[in-house]
Formats: sequence, C-alpha cells, structure tokens
Amino acid sequence: MHQGKFLWAGLFVLLSVFISSQLFAQADVIEKRQKFMKGNGAAAKAIKGAAEAKDYATVEVKAKELMGNAGKIPDLFPKGSTKGKTKAKAEIWDKFDDLTKNASKLGKAAGELAAAAGAKDDDKVKAGIKAVSGACKGCHEPFRAEKYSE
Repeated sequence: MHQGKFLWAGLFVLLSVFISSQLFAQADVIEKRQKFMKGNGAAAKAIKGAAEAKDYATVEVKAKELMGNAGKIPDLFPKGSTKGKTKAKAEIWDKFDDLTKNASKLGKAAGELAAAAGAKDDDKVKAGIKAVSGACKGCHEPFRAEKYSE
C-alpha cells in the first residue's frame, strides 16, 4: 500500500519538475527575444540620431547590425512561445511565412541603408531609414500586441 503512495508521489514530483522546466525554458526564450528586439530598437534609434548628425559611419555600422540580426528573427519565435510576459500575438505562428518574409525585407533594407551610408548619400540614407522603419512595422503592426499577455 505504501509503495503505491510513493509511486504516485514520485510521479507527481517528476511531472511537476518537467512542467516547471518547460515554463522556465519558455520564459528564457521570451526574455532572449525581448532583449534581442530591444537591441534592434536601440540600433534603429542610433541610426536616426546619427543620420541627423550626418554621422554616416555610425549609420553604416548600426545598419549592418540590423542586417545581421534580421535573419535571426524567425528563430526567436519557436512554436508555443506565447505563454508568459510577451507582446507576441498568436498570429505569428499562423502566418509564420509573413514573419520570415518581413525579416528578409528588414535585412535587405538594412543592407541598402548600410551601402547608402557608406557612399554618404544623404537622400538614399533617408530613403533607407524609411524602408527599415517600414520593414519593422511590417511585423510589429500585425504580430505585436500593445500590452503584455500577462
């Protein structure tokens, strides 16, 4: 009789540990995603400030940073990573191809911005900033909620 109780207690403990580890793993994914996106936001803000100051070297460096980050964006959204403090909408996984295409658009726009900054072409830099901003909005508007899910 006691063995049955110990068996059930052991199974309960194992199940609790498994569920807890899954929740912590999910929180880590969300935290990593948020940190990454905040870094992209900081790069975009730095680009705008540098462009106003005609600091093309900084624009180029930060645009290349965004270009390199763009391809990593889809990996930051593994299926099911909606539980926890996140602004990611469930639609991301329903329209994952759209997310991937928008990440590619960001990479292309950032690459073009970097080239424009390298050439010190003010008109193309302005157009490039607009294209980068549009690519960011292409994901944020359909896939990012205004408030956290919790």
